Formats: sequence, C-alpha cells, structure tokens
Amino acid sequence: MNTATPRSKPLAGSPLEQQLAADRAAALAITPVSRETEARLDRFIDLLLTWQAKTNLVSLSTLPTLWSRHVSDSLQLLALAPAARIWVDFGSGGGFPGMVLACALADTPGALVHLIERNGKKAGFLREALRVTGAAAVIHLADIEDSVDRLQGPVNCVTARAVAPLHQLIGFAEPLVRKGAKALFLKGQDVEVELTEATKYWKIEPQLHSSRTGGHGWIVELDSIERSTPPTDGSPI
Repeated sequence: MNTATPRSKPLAGSPLEQQLAADRAAALAITPVSRETEARLDRFIDLLLTWQAKTNLVSLSTLPTLWSRHVSDSLQLLALAPAARIWVDFGSGGGFPGMVLACALADTPGALVHLIERNGKKAGFLREALRVTGAAAVIHLADIEDSVDRLQGPVNCVTARAVAPLHQLIGFAEPLVRKGAKALFLKGQDVEVELTEATKYWKIEPQLHSSRTGGHGWIVELDSIERSTPPTDGSPI
C-alpha cells in the first residue's frame, strides 16, 4: 500500500513552477528583502505547497501568484510600522501575514510575532513552518478573543487578513490598541462598506492605504479605537 503523503509541489520545469518563479521575482521587486529573508520565505513557500494537498491553506486559484497575492501583500505591512517589534496576527491560517512577517523579522533583535489560530491542522502547519524557517514567532492554538486577554507584555502592531468583518476585528484589537498598539488590517474592494458598518459601533479615524501589490486591496490603519454608544437595533458587535 502506498502511504506517501500527497504533494502539490509543482514538478520541476512545470508551467506552475515557471509561473511561481516569475511571480516570485515580480513580488520581491515590489517588496525587497534580505537574502536571508528570501531563503526563509523560500522554505516557507516550499512547505506550504507540500501541505496544500492535505490542508486547504490558500485558494487554489491563487497558487500561480502565491508570491504577489500572499507574500508581497504581507511584507508591505512592514513599511507602515517600521519600528514595530512585537506583532499579533489574528487568524494566521496559512501564515499570511503573520508567518511572512516573522520570517522578515527573524534577524531583528527583540522581534516576535504572536500567531493566533484556532484550527488545529493550520496550527500544525504553522508549527512546522516555524521549525523549518527559524522565524521569530510563537503559536497560540486558541480563539482570538481568548488569546488577546492572555497576551503578556507590550504589543506594537496587530494584523489580520481574510479572517472576519472589520467591525469584529476592531473589537478584538481594541484592548491592544488602547494600550498603544497600531492595527493594520488587510481588506478587499468592499472596504468602504465594511468601514461604514464599523462606524456604527466604533469611533475610529482610519487611514486607508492602497495595496502595493495591485488589484483592489486596501490596508486599514488604526491608531485609536473607542466604543460608540451600543446600537439600539440589537445588532451584534
């Protein structure tokens, strides 16, 4: 009986491998990193492609543009918080942006990324990614709201990508932002709709940054969060 682990890594010379190589070059031109970070990211992506066959980490349609759609999209956050050393990533899933940030910060003294993930299989992938990359991270297998209450020490920046509606993310991040953290949330083309909904519950002054990787992506930056008067229609926060 064949007990080999299924693999989705592209075969050498295959069209997907060629697409990935071209996309890698384009992505790293947009968000350049050190050679050491490139090596860590290569190991991370190699592992992700192996695990993708048994655990759905990213959409299959995005595999040819894995570097630009996911890696570079994550790396761009560093420019918005260049002094940040302690990061918290909500719902880290396949490692975006948290594991990518941890790879980039691995050589920075005092840097650490808290990766919060409730799914056991995805947390297992993150643990293996941490092992093979030597990234600066710690993994929390827990719900977001439970982990926020348990975090010890200062937090400089909070991130999330494709995890929950903006008004919920703001609620999760509020205790950390109140203590001085910055929030950077990666959002899609419906960001204005999400912001309108969020202002029903929260007093915020968001800064919007267009994604450097193209498409319709946005980054919502928040430096302060205050709770508004609770809604009277019974809507959940």
